Amino acid sequence: MIQNTRIYTIVFIASTVSLSFEITLTRIFSISLWHHFAFMVISIAMMGLALSGTFLSIFPKLKSLSNLSLYGFFLGISISAGYLISNQIPFDPVKFQWSKAQFLLIGCYYLVLLVPFFFTGLIIASAYHSISKKSGILYGFDLLGAGIGSVGILFLLKNLSPERVILLLSAVALITIPFTGTKSLKLISILSLLIIVLLMAYQPAFVTPRISPFKEMPQALRYPNSRHITTIYDSFSRIDIFSSPAVRFAPGLSLKYLHPLPSQIGCSIDGDEIMAITSPDKKSELHFLSHLPQALVYEIAGKKDALLIDPKGGLPTLMANYYNIRNIYNVESNALLVEVLQTQYAHFSGHIYSKNTWKGMGRSWLKSRPETFNIIDISMTRSIPSGPSGLSEDYQLTVEAFREYISHLKPEGFLSLNLYIVPPPRQSFRLLTTIIKAMEQSGNFDPALHIAAIRSWGTISILIKKTPLQTIEIEKIKNFAFSRFFDPIFYPGIQPEESNRFIKSPDNIYFNGFNELLTPIKSENFVNNYIFDISPVYDDKPFFHYFLKFRNIKKIYQLMGKKWDFFLKEGTILPFIFIQVIFFSIILIILPSLLKRKEKAKHSLYRNKKAIFLYFALLGLGFMFVEIVFIQKLILILKSPLYAVSAVLASVLIGAGMGGFFSTRFKYLQRPFIILAIPVLIILYIFLLPLITNTIISLPLTIKLPLIFVTILPMGFFLGIPFPSGMKYLGEHQRDFIPWAWAINGCFSIMGPILAMMIALSYGFSGVLWVSALIYLLAFLSFFYHYRQKTECLSDKI
Repeated sequence: MIQNTRIYTIVFIASTVSLSFEITLTRIFSISLWHHFAFMVISIAMMGLALSGTFLSIFPKLKSLSNLSLYGFFLGISISAGYLISNQIPFDPVKFQWSKAQFLLIGCYYLVLLVPFFFTGLIIASAYHSISKKSGILYGFDLLGAGIGSVGILFLLKNLSPERVILLLSAVALITIPFTGTKSLKLISILSLLIIVLLMAYQPAFVTPRISPFKEMPQALRYPNSRHITTIYDSFSRIDIFSSPAVRFAPGLSLKYLHPLPSQIGCSIDGDEIMAITSPDKKSELHFLSHLPQALVYEIAGKKDALLIDPKGGLPTLMANYYNIRNIYNVESNALLVEVLQTQYAHFSGHIYSKNTWKGMGRSWLKSRPETFNIIDISMTRSIPSGPSGLSEDYQLTVEAFREYISHLKPEGFLSLNLYIVPPPRQSFRLLTTIIKAMEQSGNFDPALHIAAIRSWGTISILIKKTPLQTIEIEKIKNFAFSRFFDPIFYPGIQPEESNRFIKSPDNIYFNGFNELLTPIKSENFVNNYIFDISPVYDDKPFFHYFLKFRNIKKIYQLMGKKWDFFLKEGTILPFIFIQVIFFSIILIILPSLLKRKEKAKHSLYRNKKAIFLYFALLGLGFMFVEIVFIQKLILILKSPLYAVSAVLASVLIGAGMGGFFSTRFKYLQRPFIILAIPVLIILYIFLLPLITNTIISLPLTIKLPLIFVTILPMGFFLGIPFPSGMKYLGEHQRDFIPWAWAINGCFSIMGPILAMMIALSYGFSGVLWVSALIYLLAFLSFFYHYRQKTECLSDKI
């Protein structure tokens, strides 16, 4: 019992540290690369776990429990070493378009960062092999440790930078070795701890995350006389304040305005998404605000109240103040940015966030409020015009979101949207189709009477009025545009000669596109035949910035100047990574079989190896599919990817750990039919998740988190039963198969996140859940086949 307790403790600590390291790596990837590459972290972790199973299959002597302390030592060392080495690897996804070496470098990234997970896998797989009869309890400690790690890491990231957290996790993994290892291992562990403490205390330059030179902040800092000022962290983002000539933020400023702009400083989130903080000290310099296209809504709407969604550095708030709006409400999704502007830069920004400012997602905030507004302003402009990745979910720009915005407008109220022109046209057209669909679902079947749009040399402003636009309002729109050299794109009754006057384009594509999309008999044909996918976006498939049509790849390639950077941003890197993962997984799975062919023939169980392979492969895929969908769905509720990851992992893993514990105590939970509960629950969640989202989205976080935990826990509980049951079955019949099964499960878990995203891009997250339900149904059939064979064999013996 003492021996088992020691094993459980080592497994618990290894799982806690590894899961915490995995989540911290998602933050590192968000800073050094882009946040949509964080999905790679899950694949890296599962690849390391899978590799450990293959390794133990080939070298069975390494499964000895006497090696656990050694594996724990290498786990601790490899966490910090893996991060530090990866930080020096010059991998950059932008370079894919001209450097084939990036395919090699991404492999190096994987190999270096999977090492900690490899040693975690050695610990857990060795434990399963040695005490397979206690698989349920072991699985429980494994997943409970991971669940606790997913919650505890939020506290660490709140108080420490990600690189310091990694060093701390490395120290936690090492700190138990002096009490369990050999004398030499104890000494080396203590010396390693001292080195880690010194790195944390002095933090040399090589410890700080390397930021891609192609991200917006490094590019801005290349300008002459640029200067980095400070860096601030919290659990969810890193904010850098800097000065640079690149930060001249006046999106779409009229060419008629020839005066200097006010003093501005740059602000970036995770080294990207640059915005400006504008000083209002010199009132005379604020006149530029009236020469921005974004000012249109203030020229024609009521002055009583305005809701500003994601005002970022505060320019929309300055504009609302400039136009003397009586009640200004700010809702900013980045909590750290609000804190920065309320504290260190409160005076410089003119105390714009000192009152009526909330942290969170605009649509979630509206869900909980009864107020209606004269103006709801959503700015999609930053200092540097560039679109997010096609893999980026955006729940602020879906049909459901626009229905929420429109429902909170006063009868004469306006929704204002401002975005950069990024040719060729796609963002503005998709925005329009999504708005049209939202208006139709809200009961407005003639959106053309409610919409107006103008363009400057670099931006488009779209207005949506809850009631039809009046003649006097249309005249104001025309006067505003013509007096500032802006071109109208659309308003009710617009004539072709009224557009394309100041900003000439041969095809006048924006005018023609808006008119086609707002003409019901032409709209569907335009969307279907357009080179990009500009169809409306829904919460189930919230990839607003994903425009790729596979049937038009050749045309798009030619249109984009025969460059691949567009396709990389669209997410075509997913298939390339998926191919690499499949190749690597095939090697990991078949290698033990090739090396032990003769030995396999001696065991009757190998005759059924296809079904065993299928069972553990399906569990790996199915588990990751469910986990990925829950994470994506909770981003909308919790307003933060990191909160969503932590909440889902805590709920699913703790629930799965409980399922493992109970499956050991109650034999009926080990029967095949219990697996059928999983596809039933998945189908139930497909229909319940939208209802749950609408019910709890507006509740305080302190209430939401427990409700989410209770909601997901049952799913986690049943997800935690099939794997330990399969391991126990193998332990009773052929223990040598356990590492191979571990490798199979890990390999298909690697594919899970990538394949889930590929399915979601085409069929939405509900499509991923339907596939996962089918996967678990097949897993049941596979396990039932073996269970029946076992029963028949026992009957024959009797």
